[in-house]
Order: sequence, then structure tokens, then C-alpha cells
Amino acid sequence: MFRDLFKTFGNCFKIPELKSRILFTFGLLAVARLMAVIRIPGLNGQALADYFHKAQNNGTGGLLGMYNTFAGGAFEHCAIGSLGIMPYISATIILQLLTAVIPSLSKLAREEGGRTKIIQYGRYLTVLICIGQGAYFAANWLQPAKVFSDFVGTLVLIDNRWIYFMEAVSVMTAGTMLLMWLGEQITERGIGNGVSLIITIGILARMDVAVMAAKDMFFPSSGEPTHSLLGTGLLLLVLLIVVVAGVIAITQAQRKIPVQYASRMVGQKMYQGGTNYMPLRVNYAGVMPIIFASSILMFPQTLFTLIANHSKLLRDPALALASAFNYGSWLYLSIYALMILFFSYFWVATQFNEIQIADDLKKNGGYIPGVRPGQGTSDYLHRAMSRITLAGALFLTVIAIIPIILSRQLNINQNVSQFFGGTSILIAVGVLLDTMRQVESHLMMRHYDGFLKKGRVRGRF
Repeated sequence: MFRDLFKTFGNCFKIPELKSRILFTFGLLAVARLMAVIRIPGLNGQALADYFHKAQNNGTGGLLGMYNTFAGGAFEHCAIGSLGIMPYISATIILQLLTAVIPSLSKLAREEGGRTKIIQYGRYLTVLICIGQGAYFAANWLQPAKVFSDFVGTLVLIDNRWIYFMEAVSVMTAGTMLLMWLGEQITERGIGNGVSLIITIGILARMDVAVMAAKDMFFPSSGEPTHSLLGTGLLLLVLLIVVVAGVIAITQAQRKIPVQYASRMVGQKMYQGGTNYMPLRVNYAGVMPIIFASSILMFPQTLFTLIANHSKLLRDPALALASAFNYGSWLYLSIYALMILFFSYFWVATQFNEIQIADDLKKNGGYIPGVRPGQGTSDYLHRAMSRITLAGALFLTVIAIIPIILSRQLNINQNVSQFFGGTSILIAVGVLLDTMRQVESHLMMRHYDGFLKKGRVRGRF
């Protein structure tokens, strides 16, 4: 099996076009990784890196640790790519939702050249989000103790705070825009989806940190191991295999709806009828519900902490609520799970238009056997999508809470637990499957064997 796999990778470099695309992709990804280690001038990045190391070893990394993972470790180094590519993704998600609910944007998306304008709007919105997030982080770095609970030290090394502030916000905004441009270039001239690959390579770049953290758990340089190698080690290994296999299975899982097309005359040409299939993906929403839920749950604890710091009257109840919404608490887990279920259906409701699909089938002479065209087809698709969405939403919920339970309830190092579920593994597995599918399509066109002798790598779309 491994010999065939290495042979397939060798075949990739026998095709000039595919070889140039792969090398181009690797080159731009290397630039993206450099942006995660080049620090913003005037900041003591080593001090923040030491804090993150201490916090995650103590299991208190929380949401900041999650954000640092998506940024590929850039945030803990105060690097120029500290904001990562997430502002661009947030802007894209916001515009997708607005397109679904605002008629003028929906009409623009259907017009010729309208999609290009919406992409341009997304870039403008990305700049605004970067400025907002950059200003927030830059202000917090001035007084880190208010955000990083037990941080001791100074991050800002520039005496003139206004010069530092303008510099930090400008550099971080420019870093995100450069990452966005790199992602677009990879998508156009490389292999795979560029933005997704930048996130994935950042997640995988943290693997060495996870390996070292696991080593310290079972084989510490000094003192006793914090976990049993035989019990916990085997449990984590089995869990990793089960989670990865489950993610692959659910990511590619589809329900095929049979569609029958009648013979029809278009102009002077007769089109023969036949049977085709409409694939409905089980995990239609992808990782979006987890991203929405995580983003919203970042605010309650911050809000109650601010109230406690500025109001003596509400200090005690605000602190109690802030503690209740602490990352990994049972209240946090319960609300987190319910929000993932809600946003799974919300995303399907805004993105899956069964009425338009039914109308398109009717116009093209297609129908689902045993189902009336038009409204009957729309109702059938709605019921089918609702049922499989429940399975996908439950799967997302389980995957999302696994790393939190491992980290907070079982006292597993957060760097280790993040590779056993959550958004990280969903993005990594899904993107790698899509990239393999694209490489395999190039190989098949040149009559080379793909990665699998039996079957094909199915894409998510």
C-alpha cells in the first residue's frame, strides 16, 4: 500500500502542469508560515509565548489557545500574521448570510459580474474587521493583565503608545490581507482551496507542540508522569483513530436522491431522458456551526468580567456568571452543544434553497420518482434535508466537545486535546480530502492511477 502511495506521489511530478502547481502551492504556504514567526516590531513576543506555554500546560489556555491554533501559533508570538485568515472567513460568512436575507444582494449575486462585486465587498469588510480586532488586541497588549489573567510582564517595548498602536494595527491588518491574497493565488494557480490550506497548514504546524506536550505527559524530564501511559495513552490512540475515521466518513457521506429526466426537444435537438442522482451531504454546514457557536460564546464571559470590573454593585453576580460561562464548564458545554445544533439548521435554511431546486428540476423536465413536481418536490427535499441535517448536527456536536472534555474535565494538555476533535480536525481532514481529489483528477486525466485503486476520493461539493 505504501509503495503504491509513494508511486502516486512520484507520478504527480511527472506531469509538468501539476508539478508547477504543487511547487507554487508549497512556496506560498512557506511564506504564510514565515508570517507566523516574524514578530511585530516593538512587542515582546517571547513573553507572550512563555505565557501561552504556561497556560496550556496548566489547562487554562481556553479560547485564546483556540484562537492561537487557528492563527498557526502566530498570536502567541505577536507575529505580523497574528489575526490569521479568520477575519476574511468571518467577512465571507457574513456576506453569505446577508446575501440569503437581503433581496438586493441576492439579486446582485445572480447577475453577471455580481459575484465579483460581492467578493470585493468581502475584502472591504475584511479590512474593517481587521482594524477592529487589531485595535482590540493592540489595546489589550498595553495592559495584558486584564486579559491574560495571570500574566506578569510587559509586552509593549515602545514608549510612545500612539506610535505603537498605529503600527501594530497597520501591520496586523496588512498581514491578514497578504494572507488573503496568498490564498487567492493558491486557489487560482495552485492546488486546492488556498484559504483553507493556509488554515490547515497552521493547524498541522502545531503538531510538533502537541507531540512534545504528549511526551511531557507520559515521559516528563523531571517528576512523575501526569497520566498513565498504558491507560490514557491507549485511550487517546484509539480515540484519534475513531475520530479521524468518523470525520472522513461523515464528511463524504451523502444521501443520493434519484432524479428521472424525460426526453425533451430543445430547438431542433432531442435530449434523451435518463436517471441521475442529486447528492445531499450529511454534513452540509461543514464547520460553520462550530465557528458561529465559538465566536458568540467568547462574549458572555468578557462582558460579565467588564461589568464586574466597573460596577461594585454588580460585582459578585457578574463574577459568578463569568465563572459559569468559563471555557469548559458544564453550562458552557450545554449552551455550546445547543448552539451547534441550532446553527446547523440555520445554515441549511439559509444556504439550501429547496424551492429553487424544485423549480429548476421542473424547468429541465426532471422529477423525483413518486413525488409530484413543484411544491411536492420542495416539501420532499425539505423533509429529507431536515433528517440528514440532524445526523450531521449531532456528529458536529460530539466532535466539537471532545477536545473540551479532554482538556477541562480529564486534565489533558490543550495542545494535545485539540487534535482529537473540534474545528481543527474537521478543517484539516476536509481540506486534505479536497486537495487529494483535485490531485487525483489531474492524474486521471493523464491516465495515471489515483491514490486509491478501488473507487475515487469523493469531494465534499
